[in-house]
Parts: sequence; structure tokens; C-alpha cells
Amino acid sequence: MADIVIDAKELACPMPIVKAKKGIDSIQSGQVMELQTTDKGSMNDFQAWVNQTKHELIEAKEENGVFTFLVKKG
Repeated sequence: MADIVIDAKELACPMPIVKAKKGIDSIQSGQVMELQTTDKGSMNDFQAWVNQTKHELIEAKEENGVFTFLVKKG
């Protein structure tokens, strides 16, 4: 279960990453953020962003055109 849910649907790159960064900054270490986006490039972009941070990507999935990412704050 996510501690915070960020709705970045209908936003184009780089806005989902910008919103994700703001969201992750607002929670405590060990908490989980869920990001929802419809940006087709987000699967690559978001995984690259997580790899550059100390956070942990728990899940990345796509369902009906909506990409959902669960990230545990490092």
C-alpha cells in the first residue's frame, strides 16, 4: 500500500518525473510512493530516474494505457 499517490496522468515528459520528485521529497525514508502516468516514455524515463536515486523500484506495470510505479524511498 502506497503512503502517497501521485496522479501524473495526461502529463507529458518531463512532468511525471518532476511530480515524482516532489512526491518522494514529501515522504519519509522507507515509505512508498505510487506514481500513475499515461506517458508512453515513462517506463524507460522513470526506471532511469530511480536508478539515479537511492530509491527502490518495487513495481512497474502497465494496464489499459496507465503506467503505475511503486517506489520505496531510500
